Amino acid sequence: MSSLKEIKERIGTVTSTMKITGAMKMIASVKLHQAQAAIGRIRPYEQQLDNMLSRLLASGTEVCSPFVEAHTEGKTVIVACSSNSGLCGAFNVNVQKELAGYLKGYPKEDVLLFPVGRKIREFLQKNGYPVEADFDSLADKPTYEAAASLASTLMDLYVQGKVKRVVVLYYHYHNQLVQVLTTETFLPVEPGTRSSDEPSGNTDYILEPSPEELIVLLLPQVLRVKLFAMLLDNAASEHGARTMAMQQATDNATDLLQGLTVQYNKSRQQAITNELLDIAGGAAR
Repeated sequence: MSSLKEIKERIGTVTSTMKITGAMKMIASVKLHQAQAAIGRIRPYEQQLDNMLSRLLASGTEVCSPFVEAHTEGKTVIVACSSNSGLCGAFNVNVQKELAGYLKGYPKEDVLLFPVGRKIREFLQKNGYPVEADFDSLADKPTYEAAASLASTLMDLYVQGKVKRVVVLYYHYHNQLVQVLTTETFLPVEPGTRSSDEPSGNTDYILEPSPEELIVLLLPQVLRVKLFAMLLDNAASEHGARTMAMQQATDNATDLLQGLTVQYNKSRQQAITNELLDIAGGAAR
């Protein structure tokens, strides 16, 4: 059985750890609320843009945009999103596993990798994959300007015919408990893809400029906002995962502390009993 001193030291260590995990949970919770507010601000705008584009595409308007044209040649671009720091459960591990499985179908020279977040960038570099640039800043606090710049880079590569497909691997945020790892095609845009809750294309709107011109103007803006929303989703998912991980760690530390306290009290009781027996035995002699 461990000595009283050893148990007391372990109690002190667990108590310190519990304070740290509790503080980290509160910080992650605050960041999560901020990320949720950011998603709440961008989502109505994104939905309205999507609805406008969906109405135009569903109306039978001819689409003449390079972002809709399918390419048969070129590289595949993968934008993989993770976090810059750990202690968020299986958040980064799941991204790494999903990306590793996806990359098995491509030779290294056939992919262009845009890692968003230090964890996924280090994973790719460790496995010998060249990365295009450092986008770590987009993982912590995504800004529209930085997201739009990345989206413009991806669109330029596609328009130039250097790539045939752009996919984004990220976590879609549902709530604090549920974050869904999602692989979504960013380019080319598929005109026929519409969700069931989007409005019908049968409208009597008079558009100025023409529907064809409006689609050409809308598509780049929709793509920039879409990528920004994906990055916000991923950031909120990270904070949600970290909040839950730190809550679980705090709960585990509490359970361990209770067990150690019981063990300490029993050991102390036994030590006192042994001392009393020694005293009583000495008095009897």
